[in-house]
Amino acid sequence: MRRSMLCSGHCLLALLLVLAGCAHRAPEAEVPAPVSPAIWRQVDSELLDASRSATAQAEVYAQGSMEHWRTRVYQQTDEQFIPWFSGYWTQEWLSLKVGWYSLNSRGDAGQASGRLAAYLQEQYQERVLAPVALEIDADEITGEAMEFYVQLLRQQLAQIGQRYQLPTPRLDQHLDQVLAIDLGPAAEQRAYLTQLLRVEPIARLPAYGPLLRQIRGTAAAGQGTPAPGVSQVAQVTSEKIQAQFATRGVAGAVAAAVGRVAGALISVGVAGVRALVQDHDRDGVQAQTRRDLGAAFDQAWSRQLHDPEHGVLAGVYYLGRQIESQLQVPGVAEDPAGGRSP
Repeated sequence: MRRSMLCSGHCLLALLLVLAGCAHRAPEAEVPAPVSPAIWRQVDSELLDASRSATAQAEVYAQGSMEHWRTRVYQQTDEQFIPWFSGYWTQEWLSLKVGWYSLNSRGDAGQASGRLAAYLQEQYQERVLAPVALEIDADEITGEAMEFYVQLLRQQLAQIGQRYQLPTPRLDQHLDQVLAIDLGPAAEQRAYLTQLLRVEPIARLPAYGPLLRQIRGTAAAGQGTPAPGVSQVAQVTSEKIQAQFATRGVAGAVAAAVGRVAGALISVGVAGVRALVQDHDRDGVQAQTRRDLGAAFDQAWSRQLHDPEHGVLAGVYYLGRQIESQLQVPGVAEDPAGGRSP
């Protein structure tokens, strides 16, 4: 009897231990239900709409930033460059330079004008563009517009994921098949849409630098060329001064001055500019300079804003084209797991 009771007790204890073990066993992870191809097509469609909306808002942002930059450049030009350029002693110095350039270029007016433009470019950079860049830099608007675009797209993606109750890993897997940046075969030249939307700020992406260099390639290749309008101002100034030289035989005097004391050459420059000032008063010089700079600068500003390959919105347009071209490729089949296959 006692042995029977002991056996029953042992059996009961074993049963309780088994039940307790079952109660503490971790539940098996639930496998997310597959997302239908129709849902993925709808997700892609909404991503395209989000990209287009973000592009439009980035355009507004860039337009406002560029307007601010242009306003400050105009103000700085009026306050610093034009008074300096139209000053009596500056015009005398420029007259001397043109005479010297003409002498060294053996009468080649185009070469003399180009050298004067290079000198004025240095002055315009120092007196106008560099001070304005401390407040707002046009080169940085490209990166800022891209960051703004991605922030808007990131917000829309979060709403799309919630709307369709998409698990983050499954959504990331879907976005991993879209190349947002594709500049070459190397890993540092590529970035998938997942990386673009997850990495903050996007400047941390290895492919971000190569993309900016591609956008600014034309500008970098043309570094050292005159700022907008400066070449026109230099050409007009050079033509006026050389006309004064021609009518008064100053070119011959400059040639004769080679090898003589510097004072003789300076007197030639002063004589030329005095004649120039008599024909065109200071107000006239300022008005003409303002017109030349303004007209050329407006054209260059418009190109910088609207050029789809190298303007301030080129980065936004590039990302938009990349996303759209891959989310709307015809003849792409989608597997049951939600991925794409050719």
